Amino acid sequence: MSDHVRIFCLRHAEADTTFGGGGRVNPAAPLTPRGRDQAASAAATFRGVAVDGVYDSTAVRSRDTAAAVARVVGADPVPMPGLLEADVDAATLRAWIVDRDLSARAEDGETGADVAARVTAALTAIADRHPGGTVAVVGHVASLTVGLSELCGLGGTVWGRPLPHAVPFLVERRGDTWTCTSWPGP
Repeated sequence: MSDHVRIFCLRHAEADTTFGGGGRVNPAAPLTPRGRDQAASAAATFRGVAVDGVYDSTAVRSRDTAAAVARVVGADPVPMPGLLEADVDAATLRAWIVDRDLSARAEDGETGADVAARVTAALTAIADRHPGGTVAVVGHVASLTVGLSELCGLGGTVWGRPLPHAVPFLVERRGDTWTCTSWPGP
C-alpha cells in the first residue's frame, strides 16, 4: 500500500453570513442559492475521480458543500470538528500567516498554534485512514490556510490569495512530507 495520499481541499460554498446576526458567522448559516450552485459545480469536478472519502467540518455550510460532493462520488461525508473555522479578524490572520506569529489570539480565544494543531491533526488523521487513496475535504478559509501553511510550509506566499468558495485544490502527502501542488485564488 502506498503512503501517497491525495487530498482535494476546498473552502465551503458561499453561505448566508447574515444568518444569526451579531457580526459573526454562525456555524448554522445555510448556503445561499449561489452557494448551492457553487457546491454543485465543485461536485461536478469529481465526476470520474475515484474518491475514497469525503470529510467536512461540523458547520452547516461545510456539511452542505460536502454533501454535494459525496452524492457525486458515492460516499457518506464524515464530520471532523478539527476542521471548523477560527473566528479571526484579518490582522490576526495576517499575524499567523505572514508574520508567523502563531501566539496571536483569535476573537474566540484560539491562538494560531491552536488552530494549526487541530487542523493538522484532522488532516493527518484523514490521510492516515486512506493510504494510497484520494479524499475530498471541505473546510474554511482561515483554518485551512493556517493548517496548510504549517503542513506545506506556505507561509506568506498565500497572503492576499484567500481561498475562493468551492474551488478544489490538491494537497498531497508522501510519508511525512506535505505538498500543496496548487493554491487557488487571485
